[in-house]
Amino acid sequence: MKKAITHLKRCDPVMAAIIERIGPCRIPYTEPVFESLARAIVYQQLSGKAAATIFGRFVAAAGGEPLTPKKVLRLTFDETRALGLSSQKATYVRDLAEKTASKDIVFDRFETMTNDEITASLIQVKGIGVWTVQMFLMFSLRRPDVLPCGDLGIRNAVQKAYGLKEPVSPAQIEKIGANWRPYCSIASWYLWRSLEP
Repeated sequence: MKKAITHLKRCDPVMAAIIERIGPCRIPYTEPVFESLARAIVYQQLSGKAAATIFGRFVAAAGGEPLTPKKVLRLTFDETRALGLSSQKATYVRDLAEKTASKDIVFDRFETMTNDEITASLIQVKGIGVWTVQMFLMFSLRRPDVLPCGDLGIRNAVQKAYGLKEPVSPAQIEKIGANWRPYCSIASWYLWRSLEP
């Protein structure tokens, strides 16, 4: 982490100022397992508190920690819906469980796969898009060089930090972020934190 911070401070004075203000990098990692990805699906487009409540109910109804594909598939679609998941999310989590149970997705293989290979594997699951895969790469697989250019928080943070008048495009973020490589994940974490009061 020290190497990443030194690089980011050296290559970009704006990033250096953000790092000075925020302090040490404390990325909250999760394990690269089925449960982490199921949680990511449940948390999509919900406030943290609401998502945590629904996910807690879901895990309890499935039989407690750890959440496994087998446990998810024992719940009916209606039972899953009754826990507070939308029809779409219930479908998505079930699809992930089915594809994991049938070995179309094998979490143990991710460690040896490239980011692109993991993305190709996971976006075959209904409801998992590039953003969800990027979050999984960053926060579960701990890949250091992921830049979620389409993320609204990143776009807002770059616009604010770099004093840009117009909303920032993903292409502009790629251009600004080129200097941060190979530590875009750490830069992204600092950008998200920079929006906090």
